[in-house]
Amino acid sequence: MKKFLQGLIKFLDVVYGWGILICLFVGGLMFFGFVAAFIVGGETATEICTFIHKTIFKWLIYGGNIIVLLGLLNMYLKKQKSLTISDTNHEAG
Repeated sequence: MKKFLQGLIKFLDVVYGWGILICLFVGGLMFFGFVAAFIVGGETATEICTFIHKTIFKWLIYGGNIIVLLGLLNMYLKKQKSLTISDTNHEAG
């Protein structure tokens, strides 16, 4: 069981790391899309912003929430207390 748990923790580390990286990258692309729409202006800008909001934004929010939940699960399995106010990293239990 301990070996399985360690494997699961390593897997969640990788998934969390890549997931956050992808979410940040897509968020940056969305930002540049909105900047481009601001520069273009007019009806084209409205279409660009509507496309970004209705398609990409929805999936980015869902993906980000799932990744954060996986990260919290990973912290729980590692018995980390990273969300406490202290100077040192303590283990639970």
